[in-house]
Amino acid sequence: MASSRQITTIQAAAILVSSIIGVGVLPLPLFGVHAAESGAPLITLISTLIALVGVVLIALLGMRFPDQSIVQYSENIIGKWPALVGSVMVICFFAVLTSLTAREFGEVVITAVLPRTPVEVTVIVMLLLAAISTRNNITTFAYIHHFYFPLLLGPALLIIILSLKNADSINLLPIWGNGNVSMKDTIDGTLTIAALFQSSFVLTIVVPAMRRPSRALQASIWAVVIAGGLYVTIVLANVSVFGAEEIKNLLWPTLELAKATSLPANVLERLDAAFLAVWVTAVFTTLFSTYFLTIKELGNLFHFKDHRMLSFFLLPVVFLLAMLPQNILQMYDVISRIGQVGLCVTIGYPALLLILALVRGKRGDRC
Repeated sequence: MASSRQITTIQAAAILVSSIIGVGVLPLPLFGVHAAESGAPLITLISTLIALVGVVLIALLGMRFPDQSIVQYSENIIGKWPALVGSVMVICFFAVLTSLTAREFGEVVITAVLPRTPVEVTVIVMLLLAAISTRNNITTFAYIHHFYFPLLLGPALLIIILSLKNADSINLLPIWGNGNVSMKDTIDGTLTIAALFQSSFVLTIVVPAMRRPSRALQASIWAVVIAGGLYVTIVLANVSVFGAEEIKNLLWPTLELAKATSLPANVLERLDAAFLAVWVTAVFTTLFSTYFLTIKELGNLFHFKDHRMLSFFLLPVVFLLAMLPQNILQMYDVISRIGQVGLCVTIGYPALLLILALVRGKRGDRC
């Protein structure tokens, strides 16, 4: 087992951060403003704490069963047939999540960059890139994420810092919102933002490959702090620059923020092109993680020794799912609903497994 344990704690954290930061950064401030108006940064922070609970649960399960992924140790905890239902639920959810991520990427590209290109072309290109990449093993998977991690975080933080020169702190008051939003909208918005962290579920297949699985909790907490901190900062910058009412009229506020930001001395008057390059990389790493998780767990479910045969087998299914929404508004409605329901899979299911594992005294082999 030692020879297959190549992933360090830092690499595990980098995988989680680059998996979490993805396509959702563009509409993120809009979700926050619909939930709490000027209180959007506070709502984003609360959503991050909710997501942290889910990641901690997965980390604790991984530390308890350091040689197995969730499909494998769920059989040990709840039995073969209940675990089969749970595993199918996980696999189907992440297949749908992969398809929606690809579709959202396609919609942004044809709207902002390539208006004459059919959305099907942009979606299939990104899915093909992810499918080819998933044919690597878990160690190469970790190296790819580790390589892209600084390329995602650095430019994003630079753009946010530069944008703050246009900020007006009055737009952030009151910090808890002005009370014009219903409780239902606040709860929906909070859960939708929390759902943006669901790619961190990839930790379930990362822990068995970690050199020191006992540090999975440390890696997961750092990852959520970094990714959540970036999300809160993005929302803070958007609300302080545009104001809550203006953001309601923008489809992708973060992209508009990059357009309104320039480098000192006007070296670059607009940073949206540079931002989109970083964003495409972020989408790829997220898509790479969810696709890899889906086929890896599907392989574990059927006890395949190699997951690579499934990479192209699943591609037509994911592509067809991506094409189901009729337009961009329906797509975001589906994303919001699927994301909220998915919290039962990414938080509720691990919580159930951990409670039953503790009650029944189930543990995996110690390393």
